[in-house]
Amino acid sequence: MTIRRAASAEAEQIVRVINAAFKPAESFFVDGDRTDLAHVLEYFRKGVFLVPDDLGGCVYVELRGDRAYFGLLSVDPSRQKAGVGKRLIAAAEDYARNHGCRFLDITVVNLRVELPPFYRSLGYVESGTRQFDGEDAPTKLPCHFICMTKPLISPSDT
Repeated sequence: MTIRRAASAEAEQIVRVINAAFKPAESFFVDGDRTDLAHVLEYFRKGVFLVPDDLGGCVYVELRGDRAYFGLLSVDPSRQKAGVGKRLIAAAEDYARNHGCRFLDITVVNLRVELPPFYRSLGYVESGTRQFDGEDAPTKLPCHFICMTKPLISPSDT
């Protein structure tokens, strides 16, 4: 599976895969779709989406100095549990590392209790919490973000 940088012309397809991936896991606390075309286009202005060639998933990466942030990790429900998500995370880590970032950050909603252990298994550690603003997706339940980070070791550091 080849992972590449998405073009903004693929934004509508990215919206579809994000909403399809998030709806089953978040419908108990998110009211409606997870995102829309306007939000995805705004993300394209600040960062990049990495996707497999068939657009069966995506991950958003934003460079922030010596840190990078990734989010919206999404895999089409028909392709979940096949390693696509881990491959997308590895691509996000490589992208950040190749752009000189020393750390990669993610935020996960505390109500998604399965996520912190998953990210811990990939080397991420909890670094704090922050308020969930609900701007992208209004919620039915109170929640907050769990902030997690992973140091990125470049080949020159070994």
